[in-house]
Amino acid sequence: MNNILSLLIFVPLILSIPIIFFKKDSLIKVYSLIVSLIPLSIAVYLFFAFDPSNPGYQFVEKFKWVEITNTYYFLGIDGISMLLILMSTFIFPLAILASWNGIKKNLNGFYFLLILLDACLIGVFASLDLILFYVFWEFILIPMYFIIGIWGSEDRIYATVKFFLYTMFGSLLMLIGIIWLSFLCLPYTGTFSTDLTNLTQFAYQLPLNKQIYLFILFTLSFLIKVPLFPFHTWLPDAHVQAPTAGSVILAAVLLKMGTYGLIRFSLPLFPAAFIELTPYIATLAVIGIVYGALLSIVQKDIKKLVAYSSVSHLGFIVLGTFAITDISLQGSIIQMINHGLSTGALFMLVGVLYERRHTKKIADFGGIMKVMPVFSVVFMIIVFSSIGLPGLNGFVGEFLILLGSFYSSNLGSHVYVIVSTTAVILAAVYLLWMFQRVMLGPIDKEENKDLKDLSKVELVSFLPIIFFIVWIGVYPNTFLSKTETSVKKIVENFQAVKTKLTLNGTIESNITEKK
Repeated sequence: MNNILSLLIFVPLILSIPIIFFKKDSLIKVYSLIVSLIPLSIAVYLFFAFDPSNPGYQFVEKFKWVEITNTYYFLGIDGISMLLILMSTFIFPLAILASWNGIKKNLNGFYFLLILLDACLIGVFASLDLILFYVFWEFILIPMYFIIGIWGSEDRIYATVKFFLYTMFGSLLMLIGIIWLSFLCLPYTGTFSTDLTNLTQFAYQLPLNKQIYLFILFTLSFLIKVPLFPFHTWLPDAHVQAPTAGSVILAAVLLKMGTYGLIRFSLPLFPAAFIELTPYIATLAVIGIVYGALLSIVQKDIKKLVAYSSVSHLGFIVLGTFAITDISLQGSIIQMINHGLSTGALFMLVGVLYERRHTKKIADFGGIMKVMPVFSVVFMIIVFSSIGLPGLNGFVGEFLILLGSFYSSNLGSHVYVIVSTTAVILAAVYLLWMFQRVMLGPIDKEENKDLKDLSKVELVSFLPIIFFIVWIGVYPNTFLSKTETSVKKIVENFQAVKTKLTLNGTIESNITEKK
């Protein structure tokens, strides 16, 4: 119990080392799947051992890491990070199953990098020291760079370099922000500190102009990772060129690093700047919501359509975060999980088609429901989930975000919600139209007449996702109850700090609640 988060990070990483030396492909696959189930088992234990009534961090590990910089190896989770860790560990075994027949070369390196990526992601969600967080955040670039660059499609080098440069640029901005923040807080902390819990107590007292500069340094890094319009251009290229497992992990987990960073760092550290810049970020979020949906409608490539849909869906999460109400923030967090399930599954479905036809063009399909009935049923459920059909998970997250944002005093206007709601209709347009063109109608391509339906391995990889899509849609409180106390603490702390800043004149605008 005292070191369970360290076990979650390092045990599967250590056990993955033998993968490098295995010779037999079947052994590599089976062993990698077993190793990936270890962090999932630990995460499931954490889910049940987690006390949802405790607003503080749990399973905390803290000891001095770098003496000269006063940096700690500091791990801990609340309800928000616990759910994201659970989702991360849930997705990786499914990504391995999705790659069972698709990866033909260098299996040792591919599966080792997947396990390494899993460990780094858990480190990102569990880190409570800014330098430790930065180390895990930056290290994620390495396995993802090689996964796209080696096992991707024909333009993989262009896509992986673009992904690397965008993310590296954002990461360097964050590093500058971490160092500057620690120096600015020296008069308050008495020592150079990168401890998040320590800095949160003092950073809000910094002058507004300094908070704005720091907020921009941190938040730009997170918005690039989300990615929010107009920082999204790396995403379609990375998705289209990545192998199936890479696209699944990128959509399901890596994008959530950005939205998690907004909640964990930008919001509590720089509340005055958060309030001042909300209209600008919320406007970008709404533009991204509508723009991503409109671009999805005109795509000819299924994978690119799903990629642009992510830009739209992630815009909802950013909007709910900046609305900063209990309901909208709960909606944003559960929507991170929902997007991971539905969009991750959509990329797995595209991978199934690509393995059989070696094309992702919508025009190359049509009528395949006749030869792939089981696949078509799975596809239909996932599409309905992504649209937000009531009774499935997507509806819960979008409804909470829109409801909470509508009554948000921080947004100060209903226009954001009204415009965003149009994207819900557009989502039905591009997803149902894609489903119709791929699944329905006559089979007019000779190559499609002999397509094989889902194999047992492929079906097994989809069933857990469908199970949770229905579970969250029917009874979301199983997961919302885990984050409720953590969310209330964040909102209460924000409101308390907002009151202090208003009284001492630090913030001049957005201090009057608007109905």
